[in-house]
Amino acid sequence: MLRNREFRHFVILFSLIATSAVTLGFAINMAAGILTTTSTAAFGIAFFVFTKARYISIARISHQIDLVLHNADLLYIEESDEGELSILHSEITKMLLRIREQNDALKKEKEHLADSLADIAHQLRTPLTSANLILSLLENSPNENERKAFIRETEELLVRMDWLITSLLKLSRLDAGIVVFQNEQIDVNSLIRSALRPFLIPIELRYIDLQIDVPKVVLIQGDPGWISQAIQNILKNCIESAGEHGRIEIDCTDNRLFTEIAIHDSGAGFQKEDLHCLFDRFYRGKNPNATGYGIGLALCKMIITRQGGTITAKNHPQGGAIFTIRFSK
Repeated sequence: MLRNREFRHFVILFSLIATSAVTLGFAINMAAGILTTTSTAAFGIAFFVFTKARYISIARISHQIDLVLHNADLLYIEESDEGELSILHSEITKMLLRIREQNDALKKEKEHLADSLADIAHQLRTPLTSANLILSLLENSPNENERKAFIRETEELLVRMDWLITSLLKLSRLDAGIVVFQNEQIDVNSLIRSALRPFLIPIELRYIDLQIDVPKVVLIQGDPGWISQAIQNILKNCIESAGEHGRIEIDCTDNRLFTEIAIHDSGAGFQKEDLHCLFDRFYRGKNPNATGYGIGLALCKMIITRQGGTITAKNHPQGGAIFTIRFSK
């Protein structure tokens, strides 16, 4: 305790006062001197005992804080009946619990980042390996037709890698919270036509029957560019699922409560065990032949939910998958 300046000052002051009082008591008479000495000693001992107990409690709290700062798992500060220490105990406990929560959140973010980096590396390695293999075959192939086919396959791989990197960058921007969504009225007809434009040729080449049923003058609030991106991710998934001579239906329902956009394909639908994980990042399903990266639907959900909408996916009663986007009024 003597290492504390205020306590040393008090000891010096108390010693001076006690010496003066005892001297004055004995100057009066012996009984007064003995009474003064006894009272002074009793007060000094009581003060020392109580002060030591307080400093022990404070030292215990300091030790617990030190443990937390060094990432100890245990957090225990005993209750105190004293007013000031009780308040100090309560406030420090709140602070330590907040620090613990933040540390746990940081650990989870660190683990998630490590897993995400591993997934990204794996996702990029697959098309890179295929491209290297194709380039090796291209170098050793004298047949002109084979060389052209290899070049087309390489171009497709590069397009897929470009889509993957672009989607990852968009995900990272959304995660970082640096995307500012526009809030404007969007005509659903124009929105769907705009989202479909890049897929019109693939739809035609695959002989996919495309049916669109959207009422005129249906409006929603949001960012047209980002919502169009979300719809394109769904359409990409549906086109791959529908396959040759498949069918894709796009319907829109508008009422006083919400506006709903439903996209239904005639593909194989989803496995039952995949339904609750469809929008998880990097989830590719139980099918070992899946060609996706597990990013498109995750990005789609983030775009829609960040703008106040909801998105669900399930198997359609008539077969295939159906994605439903809903914006409340």
